[in-house]
Amino acid sequence: MNKGITSFFLMLFALPLFGQLGGESTYQFLNLVSSPRQAALGGKIITNFDYDVTEALYNPASINGEMHNQLAVNYSSYLGGISYGTAAYAYTWDRRVQTFHFGITYINYGTFDGYDVNGVSTGTFSGNEAAISLGYNYNIPYSDFYIGANLKIITSLLEQYNSVGGALDIGIMYINEDLDFHAALTVRNFGTQFTTYAGQNEPLPFEVNFGMSQTLENVPLRWHLTLENLQQWPIGVENPARATTDLDGNQTQEKVSFFNNALRHLILGAELFPQGSFSLRLGYNFRRSEELRIVDQRNFSGISVGVGLRLNKIRFSYTHARYTSASNTSFFGLQIDLQ
Repeated sequence: MNKGITSFFLMLFALPLFGQLGGESTYQFLNLVSSPRQAALGGKIITNFDYDVTEALYNPASINGEMHNQLAVNYSSYLGGISYGTAAYAYTWDRRVQTFHFGITYINYGTFDGYDVNGVSTGTFSGNEAAISLGYNYNIPYSDFYIGANLKIITSLLEQYNSVGGALDIGIMYINEDLDFHAALTVRNFGTQFTTYAGQNEPLPFEVNFGMSQTLENVPLRWHLTLENLQQWPIGVENPARATTDLDGNQTQEKVSFFNNALRHLILGAELFPQGSFSLRLGYNFRRSEELRIVDQRNFSGISVGVGLRLNKIRFSYTHARYTSASNTSFFGLQIDLQ
């Protein structure tokens, strides 16, 4: 296992440290969580290697034979009236060709009132975006490493403006079956716009994530640790609303410390009875907690709780994720075994 972990860290630090965060790139919906299970574990979990066919939308290295003929549909009533969902299906061609994965991610921003520069109403308009993906995974011969890729076509319609793009996700996973230990690295949304909204090309939300997970030996609990957005270290941004003023009227802006920056890359999750008919899931997203917290008020931002229930060939999932005291999200999922 030590050699495998060392290899992962070498690949991790060899990556170029560049990329974009929120507000600096287009197609931001590509980095939303893909399923209630992932949301319950804090988001961006990339180390599950089992029946969960939606997992491959985020890490194509997780595609495996257990996903054969599994169909999943997920829906979330997101913040501010936004709704989005995902769908995924996997099919194993044969033992030699292995498994192909198909996925869809869709988001609808709702309906808005439009006005011209003079304040005259121009009617209503809407916005929506979607991505269709095709994925495949390959087990490197005589090793415990898997490498996978998703090829995505992206469409976006925002009022009268539209754009089409393409992106590639690459995932690598190491699996030690003796210790039931997984480690994974994903490089997501490496691509470009084929057509732009108004003639200006914008970058995609490139992202690098690293994760580890393991099932405890004597307890049916699997822990997850994810380090997100490793392509950019100073992930924290000063919040003007948290500036302080002394008695002389001097204002001091918030300072994001080295330790605070480090924590914002961290996501923790745990799943009790991960392979059982009923499972409990809990996650904590440090970045969400820090960016959405209210000074001098406890609002539990960053916490997510979920459950999973299996009834014969059907699996139900539900997650409640805490964002702010004013708005939270619910995520519903259904997976059907079509075999």
